[in-house]
Amino acid sequence: MAYVESHFEPRLRPVAPSPAKPYVSIVIPTWNGGDQLRATLEHLREFRAGLDYTTEIVIVDDCSEQSSANIVEEFACNNERTVVFTNERNRGKGHAVTRGMLNATGAFRIFVDSDLAYPSCEITKLLRRLESGNDVVIACRVLPESRYIMSPTFFHYLYTRHLMSRLFNRLAQMVLLPGILDTQAGLKGFTARAAETIFSRQTLCGFGFDLECLFIARSHHLKIEQVPVDFHYSDEPSTISFAKHGAEMLMDLIRVRRNGARGIYA
Repeated sequence: MAYVESHFEPRLRPVAPSPAKPYVSIVIPTWNGGDQLRATLEHLREFRAGLDYTTEIVIVDDCSEQSSANIVEEFACNNERTVVFTNERNRGKGHAVTRGMLNATGAFRIFVDSDLAYPSCEITKLLRRLESGNDVVIACRVLPESRYIMSPTFFHYLYTRHLMSRLFNRLAQMVLLPGILDTQAGLKGFTARAAETIFSRQTLCGFGFDLECLFIARSHHLKIEQVPVDFHYSDEPSTISFAKHGAEMLMDLIRVRRNGARGIYA
């Protein structure tokens, strides 16, 4: 099935950045983001106005219902340096991030979840670490300096999710990615070269794509840094199903290991 790029793109196309002002792409995969997406886009509009970088926003709409698609279209029509890609059918978060990364133009490329659970200052933190010579910089919620900021209402749910995440990451370290403490955080940054190396080889479309992304980076000897972050959790629980998506991610773990052994990522 063909995919189309939306035509409600910015009135002014991005210009080539000057050496003193690197060009940055913020990639947002979204599926039925609704009001959360609207708030995230408005926040990023204000955030990038204060950045020391020329910044484009790349939105990949993974076949959202019309109300969410309208939010994306309205934002793109009223904000320059905004590019939108729309999938004609739902393909999964991994596919959306890959599409955004490969079509971004920034020297540095950051992807964030549409609920923006990380304060925008964390994006700046990742950019500084990329500037300092890292190829890949990832948020790590389990470093001692990291903080969870949450509503008490969701403490039980988040605690359960945290335990499941720790168990999965321990397994991922043993089987695939020793030393990577938090594979699934929805905030990761890449240089353009790293993004093209990694996402041109990406094969997984689901939530396990993070595992594959980091495994490919390791396979190509890219420098990865993990940074502590503040993680805000104050909205309705995630749509992730522990049973369903947990089983899928375990299968993805096996697929990545098998693909690596077969040389698919070379």
